[in-house]
Amino acid sequence: MVVDDELIVRESLKGWLDKFGYPVDTAEDAQDALKRLDTESYDLLFVDIKMPGMDGVELLKHVKEEQPDVMVVMITAHGSIESAIEAMKAGARDYLMKPFDPEDLELLIEKLAQTKRLVDQNRWLRESYQGKSRFQDLIGQSAVMQGVFQLIEDVAPSDTAVLVVGETGTGKELVAKALHALSPRRHAPFVAVNCGAFTETLLESALFGHEKGAFTGAHHMQKGRIEMADGGTLFLDEVGEISAKMQVDLLRVFQQKNFYRLGNPKPMTADFRLISATHIDLGGAVEQRAFRQDFYYRINVITIAVPPLRERKEDIELLALHFLEEFCRELNKDVSGISKEALEIMMTYDWPGNVRELENVIERAVVIGKKHKITPTDLPFQDVGLARKPAVGSLREVEKSHISEMLAACEWNIARTAGLLGINRTTLYKKIKKYGLKQPAS
Repeated sequence: MVVDDELIVRESLKGWLDKFGYPVDTAEDAQDALKRLDTESYDLLFVDIKMPGMDGVELLKHVKEEQPDVMVVMITAHGSIESAIEAMKAGARDYLMKPFDPEDLELLIEKLAQTKRLVDQNRWLRESYQGKSRFQDLIGQSAVMQGVFQLIEDVAPSDTAVLVVGETGTGKELVAKALHALSPRRHAPFVAVNCGAFTETLLESALFGHEKGAFTGAHHMQKGRIEMADGGTLFLDEVGEISAKMQVDLLRVFQQKNFYRLGNPKPMTADFRLISATHIDLGGAVEQRAFRQDFYYRINVITIAVPPLRERKEDIELLALHFLEEFCRELNKDVSGISKEALEIMMTYDWPGNVRELENVIERAVVIGKKHKITPTDLPFQDVGLARKPAVGSLREVEKSHISEMLAACEWNIARTAGLLGINRTTLYKKIKKYGLKQPAS
């Protein structure tokens, strides 16, 4: 809507906006504009600062109180720049100088349209997040994720042991946190342990704790993660990395709910809910006698399988917009959206690193992008191959192939590859050795 007491200004501005393809209403003063706002919905108002009766700044304040999402551009003459600046402080998006330059007007309209699209995308994102994605940072509107959400709701109130399975980067820890947040134990600690990040000896100390002097370097008493989780939830991430000896020790803890600090013969008790996670096929490992069967059945009363991103591609845009909003806020960047071409590439990409890889891609695009939208040139897929097909075969083969591809994509930069895979460097070195992967000669 154009609000100006001068007929020639209203008609001139309306004519240009009509030519650009935007439907336009006009009002001759602030009172006329307020009446229209009671019955009509507008995305953008052009408001003259100097009008008889209620002036443009007063009208702006009324509009912002009643409809804060409406964008307002002030119309001003050369002698009213100070008033325009005052209006900007009161919430105006921009100002337009008389006489109008059609090119400046077109650029302004395009900038405001991009802003409006981002606002609409973010509102849709929030509504989707609230309506579809009900568990902390878990986001998804696909049918398969709705099934995961429903299973979380069903399982959370109990103390039953849960095993969360899925590829690296799918969000298994987020599922564990959601189970905790919806459980009766939500006011007690959620204690996470990445079992793949410790050697056997260090994992024993981390889980059970130790007394002062229990071993060389134990200069003070240290509580273990099991003790810290008393009353709450103990989350064992990468549980497939636990040694056979440690499985035996933990099995006793899970069955009897008591344990010993290293260096202390007195038993201690802990009441916790156990949630574990792995990207390894533990059932296959049990069949190959690489994982204890009794331990497997103890931790795997209920299984929650988190799907890879390639199996829930309808969630890619929703997730990408979520990360875009996060990184724009965090990095103070003005990126208004994702181009159609870039989104099409994202939809055809296989996402071997899953949601974590998508998050990294969006962060990279926000950091290096030079335009107001993410474009194909901001995506790193030319480095890792665009049309990667889903891997097939055993889970061991899938993991080996996936790690090999990511190492090649990162030119065997261990730190970068580990970050993309969501594991630490020690775990990555173990897997390189396990699968006999060799860096190609330069």
